Amino acid sequence: MSLETFGPAMLRPGQPCPEIPQMTAAPFKSEFLKTMHARGFIHQITHPAELDAACLAGPIAAYIGFDATAASLHVGSLIQIMMLRRFQQAGHKPIVLMGGGTTKVGDPTDKDESRPLLTEAQIQSNIASIQTVFARFLTFGNGPTDAVMVDNDVWLSKFGYVEFLREFGVHFTINRMLAFDSVKARLEREQPMTFLEFNYMLMQSVDFLELERRNSCVLQMGGSDQWGNIVNGVELIRRVDGKPAFGLTTPLLSTASGQKMGKTVGGAVWLNADMRSPYDYWQFWRNTEDADVGRFLRLFTDLPLDEIARLEALPGAEINAAKKVLANAATTLLHGADEAARAAGAADAAFVQGTLSDDLPTHEVPAAELAGGMVLAALAAEAGLAGSRGEARRLAQGGGLRVNDVAEPDANRVITNADLVGGVVKLAAGKKKIVLVKPV
Repeated sequence: MSLETFGPAMLRPGQPCPEIPQMTAAPFKSEFLKTMHARGFIHQITHPAELDAACLAGPIAAYIGFDATAASLHVGSLIQIMMLRRFQQAGHKPIVLMGGGTTKVGDPTDKDESRPLLTEAQIQSNIASIQTVFARFLTFGNGPTDAVMVDNDVWLSKFGYVEFLREFGVHFTINRMLAFDSVKARLEREQPMTFLEFNYMLMQSVDFLELERRNSCVLQMGGSDQWGNIVNGVELIRRVDGKPAFGLTTPLLSTASGQKMGKTVGGAVWLNADMRSPYDYWQFWRNTEDADVGRFLRLFTDLPLDEIARLEALPGAEINAAKKVLANAATTLLHGADEAARAAGAADAAFVQGTLSDDLPTHEVPAAELAGGMVLAALAAEAGLAGSRGEARRLAQGGGLRVNDVAEPDANRVITNADLVGGVVKLAAGKKKIVLVKPV
């Protein structure tokens, strides 16, 4: 079955697609697709004209799936959450699909190794933790455009193995599945893919079919790495139920320097406040590379496009003002205006006024260990200021590691109680990251 697509013409499912230039005139009439294009969300669309007409005709339902592999989503998933937000803002109904069933298998996309299998209790605990974030971005309820949250374990766990194969397996060929990038790349790297993982794309296609039948869902959205899985679901619905179904993907994000979105020296940028503080979240956006400011403002804030154009055009060091606007807006969406203001105030106090704030991130260490002495390189890595002891040593040698506002070139220096000032030791990496080491 051939698919009409927006982006490069007549893509094979799973074939990579170059990013659509931001300034290309949008061939859309619906508010949703015009907004998505103007803000840089669109990478690929199946049946673009038909989807545009469906969006114009009235509220439609769309979903994005989120597997529960950890207790929090990270900022790499934020573009998907913002897609659902844009969808609701345009007058449509978003569906948040929690992968209680698919997490039991694990998405093999872009992975060289199988994901660790989680227990039922771990999956349910992760779902309970993850789902709290969505209410910050979406309005949930029973209205025609209110968001709903569902769990695919409701239907996937009910299928018998033979029943599943007989009902859905006949619609998929091994030849086609082996051609998808997610499978082909794994095999080309001679990394084994279990039969369990191989079934994931069938399960995701069935999710779309079930949501079409249960919730009149006609659109699945996701990152471009999910293109093959999404196309499978589109084709399954059109073939089995004879109803319209569409797919839309976003570009996979990386920073201007090529780093994967959401990865930092201190680890993943988690969305849950108990896994990454509002201050650290604010700092993540404040430290955005100059070349990324406009793009991230369009994707991750609700600021008007003309204001974003003004901010990204600020010359020289003035771009730092735009970064603060980005940090404030992004943090407000996730953690609320009060937390954003506290984070901005703490950063101003620490970096401009040189004073400490209770809102600065704190790394607690056993009082006995600090009294006995802790090597600076190890402490800096443990506190998240560097990715490793070696990186901390290089940072110190370059003059970028500071103890109580004094540059410390010796990463082997021992930090003790003698370094406590006001009950804490202030460690800083560069000009943008501070951690207060507190004995407990």
